[in-house]
Amino acid sequence: MKRSFRNSRINNYAMKKYRVYIGIAVIFIVLILLYVLFGDSKTSVETIEVPVKSGTFEIQVSTSGELEAKSSEKIMGPMGVRNFRIWNMKIDDIIPDGTVVDSGEYVATLDRSELTNRLKDRELDLETLQTQFTQTQLDTTMDLRNARDELINLEYNLEEKQITVDQSIYEPPATQRQAKIDLDKAQRAYEQAEENYQLKLEKARANMAEVNTKLRKAQNEYQEMVDLLDQFTIFAPKGGMVIYRRDWNGQKQGIGANVGAWDPIVAELPDLTEMKSKTYVNEIDISKVSVGQHVKIGVDAFPDKEYTGIVTEVANIGEQLRNSNAKVFEVVIEVNESDSILRPAMTTKNMIITDVIDSVLYIPIECLQSNDSISYVYKGRTRQQVILGKANENEIIIRAGLEADDEIYLVPPEGAEEYTLVPLDTAVVNHFRRLDEAAKGTQEKEPEMTPEELREMLMNMSQEERMKYIQEHPEVMQKMGRGKGGPPGGGRQRK
Repeated sequence: MKRSFRNSRINNYAMKKYRVYIGIAVIFIVLILLYVLFGDSKTSVETIEVPVKSGTFEIQVSTSGELEAKSSEKIMGPMGVRNFRIWNMKIDDIIPDGTVVDSGEYVATLDRSELTNRLKDRELDLETLQTQFTQTQLDTTMDLRNARDELINLEYNLEEKQITVDQSIYEPPATQRQAKIDLDKAQRAYEQAEENYQLKLEKARANMAEVNTKLRKAQNEYQEMVDLLDQFTIFAPKGGMVIYRRDWNGQKQGIGANVGAWDPIVAELPDLTEMKSKTYVNEIDISKVSVGQHVKIGVDAFPDKEYTGIVTEVANIGEQLRNSNAKVFEVVIEVNESDSILRPAMTTKNMIITDVIDSVLYIPIECLQSNDSISYVYKGRTRQQVILGKANENEIIIRAGLEADDEIYLVPPEGAEEYTLVPLDTAVVNHFRRLDEAAKGTQEKEPEMTPEELREMLMNMSQEERMKYIQEHPEVMQKMGRGKGGPPGGGRQRK
């Protein structure tokens, strides 16, 4: 019985193991079939064709900027704090950035603690000077009273001596002489005392004036401090939107920020009807930017809005921005339009139009390929060589090699490495090379071409290009008439 049960358990375990092996084998076979069916297949490259565009071509310098008000009213803090050796004031409280206020409304409160301490010290000094003034006044009064009493006593003594002289007429001459000498001494003492009294009086007046001046100065300074204390509560000088000041690092000067004594600006009330965008242009592109150029302005906060502007200032000296190694030049752009939604510190995208070229062919830069110093595009089943012109951020001018509305590939198509390269005629390449050299100033003018070179160049142009070139260079027909074979005929089209 036990042996039968044991055999049954062994058979069940073997059956389960067999089923697991079968499942693994099925999964492996399915994976092999998938690899055989799809593993060797190549994903087709989606190709996109775009037309060659013709018309006006704009060359732009793109920068990010920040809106500022063209003019603004400064909200000033206390102006006289430096007279009391207070150099910085901390903002204790200020209304939120961007709050609209009316004239006379509360804006901010500055820390009064340092001025309050100075005021307490000035109170003590004022009490000391008041006491000194009273003491000097009492001392002066006593000194002058004593001097007047002495002068009166001397005057009485002088009268007594005069009486003695008058009575000595019946005395011996010696006695009369002695009385006369005593009278002269008394007279002299009285006169000296009178002069001393005048000097003491003038000195007393000078001392009182000095003490009184110190006292009044202290009183005036104390009153100035009391009046200045009221100025630590800031109110709006007129109606508008309160905008925080920013430090050299671009941080807002809110609660806890310091206001300097020499330029105590707490906040600003910008004139939102006239805005400007301050931006910085890389030193590589600054040579393209000049005053008077037109600008297309976008605001990140309102991507559906577009404004126009004009360059009004271009810095002559570059600077290095914080956390950057690149040298940049400050450029100021004035916004032509006025819009109530525009606010200071909004980020702008500025497209400075540095050049506008009429009647040219241009293609997306992504279409352009290069190999061995030859630029080409994929057209049809060929690699067509092209001669390039100026470019902007997204597109580039094609000077030769394509015609308007030609279809070219945006990215290399599948099997592009097998496409045949179609080069331009050597005369055409040399012609544009000469133009480039002349434009760079290596030559004063374009070198003369032989009639044969002119004929070959024109025959490789389209009819439209040929007519345009002849209109711009009317002397061409005369030059070719002097060569062999005469001017090109038949209106041969470029293949």
